[in-house]
Amino acid sequence: MFGKRGLGILGVLSAVAGLGIASSAEAQPVVGVPHDWQMGFPPAYTPVMSRVESLHDLLLVIISLISLFVAALLIYAVLRFHASRNPSPTQTTHNTFLEIAWTVTPILILVIIAIPSFRLLYYSDKAVDPAFTVKVVGHQWYWSYEYPDQGNFVVESRILSEEDRQKLKPQVPRLLAVGEEMVIPKGTTIRIIGTSEVIQGSPGSMHGWTVWGFGIKKTVIPGRLNEGWINVPEEGYYFGQCSQICGQNHSFMPIGVRVVSQDEFNKWVEQKKKAAGLLPDGPPQGPPKTDVASAHSPANR
Repeated sequence: MFGKRGLGILGVLSAVAGLGIASSAEAQPVVGVPHDWQMGFPPAYTPVMSRVESLHDLLLVIISLISLFVAALLIYAVLRFHASRNPSPTQTTHNTFLEIAWTVTPILILVIIAIPSFRLLYYSDKAVDPAFTVKVVGHQWYWSYEYPDQGNFVVESRILSEEDRQKLKPQVPRLLAVGEEMVIPKGTTIRIIGTSEVIQGSPGSMHGWTVWGFGIKKTVIPGRLNEGWINVPEEGYYFGQCSQICGQNHSFMPIGVRVVSQDEFNKWVEQKKKAAGLLPDGPPQGPPKTDVASAHSPANR
């Protein structure tokens, strides 16, 4: 659909736009990515994800016990009530105790499951005393991050071309490398507000802002705001992907989050404010407008 020439132009522009952060990103460990033979959840990097794992472990115990009980009951019924052992079948049709037991027991099990589930739901929903807010906006097909508490500058995060990805050190997995990431300070509670771009004459697209190790998955919808929060205690370079099938280039919307020290974050904010013309010595400069569709072409995958 698009030639490699367009991909080359994208690579140059992305490299120029992300030059200021590339060296910092390369100096940090790449974490939160899948690895060979991985089973279960990824490592938990936030308090929310730790609680998700705890709830999962509780549910695993409960459903395992239920499965073993049902299997044992079936085996007992097959052996105890086999036709050869019961030539004259029983005519019993009711048992008040059993009917009460198999009604009350599932209710109690569901209550045991519901209490920690609702506690986790409310815990992950609203941020308590957040340091600042980052507005996540889904586009067709890339992400942008707005920092209203830092002057309202915008960072556009687009997938890197394969050629540019291979230049990164340490190496970033295919289809997960971006030109610029969301940058946040470590050990700080950040409110995440998510929405999707409203396109005139079109209903737009829903997207899913999901970072596995953070335990956050927010569906972003045109014209609506969804809220969540993250607090990442360790520095690093984290990844996620769009988890809502949103159209042609859904597979090419990786999410990059760079967690840095507070001092480094402050320096990064000053650089972005200067580039956006929000400081006296910074000339007005809008984000680069590039055609990234060529990077999504099947011919260049």
